[in-house]
Amino acid sequence: MPAFCRECFVEQGIGARYCTDCGSPRLIAHDELYDLSIAHIDCDAFYASVEKRDNPYLADKPIIVGGGTRGVVSTCCYIARRFGVRSAMPMFKALKLCPEAVVIRPNMQKYSTAGRLIRSMMDDLTPVVKSVSIDEAYLDLTGTTILHGGAPALSLAKFAKRVQKEVGVTVSVGLSYNRFLAKVASELDKPNGFAVIGKVGIAEFLAPKSVGIIPGIGPVFQKRLEEKGFKLIGDLQRRDLRELGQLFGDEGLKLSRLAYGEDHRAVTPNGDNKSVSSETTFNTDISDHETLNGILLELSEKVALRLRRSNYAGLTVTLKLKTPDFKSITRSRTLNAPTQLANRIAAIGRELLTKEPRGKKYRLIGIGMSEIVPADQADLGDLIDTTAPKEAALERTLDQLRDRFGRNTIHRAAIIPKRRDHEGE
Repeated sequence: MPAFCRECFVEQGIGARYCTDCGSPRLIAHDELYDLSIAHIDCDAFYASVEKRDNPYLADKPIIVGGGTRGVVSTCCYIARRFGVRSAMPMFKALKLCPEAVVIRPNMQKYSTAGRLIRSMMDDLTPVVKSVSIDEAYLDLTGTTILHGGAPALSLAKFAKRVQKEVGVTVSVGLSYNRFLAKVASELDKPNGFAVIGKVGIAEFLAPKSVGIIPGIGPVFQKRLEEKGFKLIGDLQRRDLRELGQLFGDEGLKLSRLAYGEDHRAVTPNGDNKSVSSETTFNTDISDHETLNGILLELSEKVALRLRRSNYAGLTVTLKLKTPDFKSITRSRTLNAPTQLANRIAAIGRELLTKEPRGKKYRLIGIGMSEIVPADQADLGDLIDTTAPKEAALERTLDQLRDRFGRNTIHRAAIIPKRRDHEGE
C-alpha cells in the first residue's frame, strides 16, 4: 500500500505507524493514493484560525466570530464547537452554550488577504482551480506529476504544510476521483486532515452515510427523503433506478448515481466560461406560449451547437424572460446527467415556461446551460434513458450537413414558422 509522511514526505513501508525518517505519526496510506487527482481543500475554521494566528492569547480559548448578541455566528473555533456552537447559530444561543467564549467581530479585509495567499498557492499546483468561497476550493491535478516531481497526493501534502507555515492556518485535504467524493473526504479528518476515497468499495463506504452529504440536498429535501424511508445512502442503493425516478423525477436519477459515487461535474476554473446561452428580443411583445416554444427550440439549437463546437455539455438549464416593464424572470432546473442536445434543452425550457401565467406578455426570451462539463460526459444513456446516444449521433450528423451545405439548409419543423417573430440575438 503506497504511503508517505505528511511532515517530511518520505515514502513509508507497508504497515508503518511512524515515519522511519522523522518519527512523525502523521502518515497517509491508501491503495489508490498515487492514482487520484481531484481534490477538495477546506480551511479549518478559517476566520477563527486567522484570529488565533494574530493573537496568541486566543490559542487555547473558545472563540466565536460574529455579530453582537442579536447577530449570528459567522464561524467558531473547534474548541467552541465542542460546546455545540455552530455557524449560522443565533449569537444569544451560542453564548448560552459557551458563555466563556471570546466574541470577535469579523475582519473581512484580513480574511480576504489570507484567502488570496492560499489561492495563489493553489494556482502554483494547477491552473484548474474552482473556488467555492474564500476558504474552500476544488482542484484538478490531473497531469501534474511530472511538473511537480510527484503524484498529486504528495503535491497536496506539501501544499498543506506550506499554507500552515506561510499563512499560519491549517487546511484539510480530501482526495478522490470526483468532486462529490473529494468533498466527503475533506470532512473525514478535520482539522488539519488528509483523507483519501478511492474507487474500490465505494458503494460499501457510502452506504452508512447520511443522505445529507449528497450535494444539492438541503434540509427540506433531506426531510422529504427521510419521510419516504431514505435516511442513509444505502437506502438509495437498495431501491431500483426506475423507482427513484418515479418518486423524485430527474432528482431521483441523480441521487441513484451519486449513491454509487458517480459525479459528472468537472472542476471548472473560476473565470472560465461558466455558461452558454442565447436570447432574443422581440419586435413586439409576445404572450402566446406556442410561439414562445418555437423560439425556445431555435435558441436551444444555437446553445447546443455552441456546446458541441466547444466540446462541452451542461447540467443546468436556465430559462430567461423579460416583461415589457423590463422585469427579468429566471427559472432553472438541473438535469440528472449532462447534455448538449437541443431537443432536451428546449424540453426543459418548455416545462419551465408552463409555470408562467398564460397570457402574460414578454419582450425577451432566452435559454442557457450552466455547470459546464467536458462533452465526453454527456448523453451516454442508461437503463431508463436509452435514446440519448442516438439523438446525439443524429445532431452530429445534422451539424455535418449544415457545415457542408450551409446553416440555413436544414431546420427542425417546429422552428420554421417562428423565424420572423423576433429580432435575433
